[in-house]
Amino acid sequence: MELVKNFKKKVEEELDNICREIIDTLDKRLISNAKEPSSQVFYLKMKGDYYRYIAEYSSSDQPDSEVPKAAFKAYSEANEIAKEKMDTTDPIRLGLALNFSVFYYEIKNDPKEACKLAKTAFDDAIADIEHIKDDNYKDSTTIMQLMRDNLTLWTSELEEGEDDNEDDAW
Repeated sequence: MELVKNFKKKVEEELDNICREIIDTLDKRLISNAKEPSSQVFYLKMKGDYYRYIAEYSSSDQPDSEVPKAAFKAYSEANEIAKEKMDTTDPIRLGLALNFSVFYYEIKNDPKEACKLAKTAFDDAIADIEHIKDDNYKDSTTIMQLMRDNLTLWTSELEEGEDDNEDDAW
């Protein structure tokens, strides 16, 4: 068992170094030089993703509260730019909404907020679907399908949890 623990720790350290190297590159070279909203959103989403990855694999005995905060900050910054400057059907904006909702669900353990975020992005994109650019159609609709799949899964889990709570009341 000790060998497994040591190996896990070593793998996590290697992953941490790789993720933090990517985050450092994003901060020092890519985000600061991004001029287009789509590039800014993409790089900030990527930064949030890498912090989310760290939070997902980090040992439970060494929780790093700064990691989820950093992921949230990057996703939030990207979300503000995307809302202000990008089409609701843009695949980069939709990918951000998908990953940010997964962050809420998996890391923050907030399925209601995850569902709210994904549903809003999905509904906004559906409302504008007739204006989707032809070269984005496949990517956007694929991401929307992933969002819908997550929403279906998450809402059924929320409903099951409510049923369990009702059973516990008796």
